[in-house]
Amino acid sequence: MEKKYALSAVSFGEVLFDLFPTHKKIGGAPLNVALRMKSLGVKTKIISKVGLDEEGQEIIDYLKSKEIDVSFIQKSKEYRTGVVHVMINEKGNASYDIAYPSAWDKIEPDEDLLSLVSNSDVFIFGSLICRDEVSKNSLFSIINHSNYSVFDVNLRQPYYTKENLIDLMKASDFIKLNDEELFELSQMLESPFNSFEQNIRFIASQMGSSQICVTKGAFGAVLFYNDKFYYNSGYFIKVADTVGAGDSFLASLVTKLLRGDSPQKSLNFACAIGALVASKEGANPEISEKEIKKFMMLKEFKNSVQ
Repeated sequence: MEKKYALSAVSFGEVLFDLFPTHKKIGGAPLNVALRMKSLGVKTKIISKVGLDEEGQEIIDYLKSKEIDVSFIQKSKEYRTGVVHVMINEKGNASYDIAYPSAWDKIEPDEDLLSLVSNSDVFIFGSLICRDEVSKNSLFSIINHSNYSVFDVNLRQPYYTKENLIDLMKASDFIKLNDEELFELSQMLESPFNSFEQNIRFIASQMGSSQICVTKGAFGAVLFYNDKFYYNSGYFIKVADTVGAGDSFLASLVTKLLRGDSPQKSLNFACAIGALVASKEGANPEISEKEIKKFMMLKEFKNSVQ
């Protein structure tokens, strides 16, 4: 799927503030994905909604400063800009308390959105946006206009249903989830299998998808791509926090695959990006190409001498 021209991407879903115990950061998985893709040279746009409040304007100004197109971020008079209370444990892993309802729960359908998505190379969305009927209906009104749909499974209790997950997976070309989500989905779909690879193949066959990636935290990821498995065992680093690491991983993996890089090289690059993000505070640290290459070369050298 090599493309010689600049890639264009649309990210659909929540934009918000992550509220940490000591500070706040602009975030939301679709926003994090868009920012990382933009840093990799992808022309990106976001479909979302913010409130007519200080926080909403701050998000708009921030995205503009990062040269992200905000033309399709709607504004709500009734609902405030979303916030998430983030708790970080001693291992750097995050848990979340997501305020509801928020402006991003009320993304309205629009004919312009259909044109936007149909004229972009890739359309990325997650399951959390379907917790409210308004945004869910808007998503389903445009998903079939996508040229390449990427579904980021993001199971946050109680904001998902089996029916929504199945519908989203069946509408997707590429599915990304973590190992815990793989286990839960396999049980949900009554998989008869026990092994990692068997359950990935089972979900692929049930949902009609030939491209599935399962992340394993510090232990890397497994990519099932056109009936072959690819593996990366991870890059061990000192974790600052894991917020946004999976989003940057997904953005990097999809970008590399769409540019025609091999599945293995794409997976290795994405795992390195995810590790570097986890080694820094916040969801969207700046990471240069030089830093990525140096990090990967150092890790490869250490592995070669062990």
